[in-house]
Amino acid sequence: MLDPKTFYRKLDTLFYKIGLETRGKVFLFTIADELFKTFGSDLHIEPGRIYEERGNEFVLISGAVGSSRQFTKKIPAASEALQALLKSKTYIFDNPSLTIDKSIYNEKEYKIDAAIVVKDSDSRWIIVFELAGGWVREEIEFCFNTVRTMLNYRFISEAAKNEMEQAAHIQQSLLPAIPPDLKELKIAGRSQPAELVGGDLYDYFNFDEDGFGVCIGDASGHGLPAALLVRDVVTGLRMGLEKHMKMVYTFKKLNNVIYQSVYSTRFISIFYAEIEKDGIIQFVNAGHPAPILFDGNKFSELESTGLIFGALPEIQLTRGFAQITPGSVLVLYTDGIIERKSPTIEDFSIDRLKEVIKANYKKNPQEILDEIFAASDNFGARAKWEDDATVVVIKRN
Repeated sequence: MLDPKTFYRKLDTLFYKIGLETRGKVFLFTIADELFKTFGSDLHIEPGRIYEERGNEFVLISGAVGSSRQFTKKIPAASEALQALLKSKTYIFDNPSLTIDKSIYNEKEYKIDAAIVVKDSDSRWIIVFELAGGWVREEIEFCFNTVRTMLNYRFISEAAKNEMEQAAHIQQSLLPAIPPDLKELKIAGRSQPAELVGGDLYDYFNFDEDGFGVCIGDASGHGLPAALLVRDVVTGLRMGLEKHMKMVYTFKKLNNVIYQSVYSTRFISIFYAEIEKDGIIQFVNAGHPAPILFDGNKFSELESTGLIFGALPEIQLTRGFAQITPGSVLVLYTDGIIERKSPTIEDFSIDRLKEVIKANYKKNPQEILDEIFAASDNFGARAKWEDDATVVVIKRN
């Protein structure tokens, strides 16, 4: 009987190697070899071999290194022995009438097969080891089950990570790569997700040389559920917003779509503005933090003109008006900026945001944007962002 402390220490070493090993064609081969090297003498395990599922059979893709035995090349998936393995995930073939490879009984010494099932989202394999005399069922089953669980967890984690990375790429593709090139206005925007994917959005709508549209939004929560809502909103806005369409009507329709397509606890705040060549701003603000307008002397805030989206099937939403004069700066932001916490649990706050804007408003929009993020990040001691943070800076020449 293997000493428990030694057993667990060796398992830890094996798990560490599983974590370090790079996924690829030889990943399972390497792990099977490491399992043999780690526990071969203790558990009476012979080198392992690997079968891969292909159609209605499992095909040998790696024989046991160093073994002179001629293993069966293919195992029908419908065979009773393989079905027993697939059902239990770990199986010791100690019954001569139920075996995956009858050639083992031609061996001069006592040996039986034991196997585990490993799978990812696309493939399934079985790793088979020979057990020599002296094996103990409890030790084999515990070791094999633990290793199998660890391998499957690794596959599942990587599959989930890959899907999240794909979602992140899709979301990044929805954000504008570059701002519109306008004579009267200069623009810069940036979004910092708290997780791999986020719940903030911003977008530009370049209608014609007389003006353009800009929006910013913040879905409740963050991560994948919020990102899916952002995708729907961005798509809806791009399809629905055209010059000369009534913005209030468009946003009321979008609210109804959001209300019907998501859970009632899932909301999104949106600010949208159309800025004319002469600096006139028409906007709707559906429950979003009020954008800040600074002309070098005083601050103005573009307050809410209606409820947050998704709360009710129909909302009252009106237009607001403002003007961005030459040299003025308009800053759109999400609450991830102003609610960033210091080590003493104090908010960055709107007042600090205004201080940054006032101190840097003569700079270009990209520089102002960078200063805002740097100030908020430093205020939070450069810790991980707890909420998605987005800023759009617009400056009139």
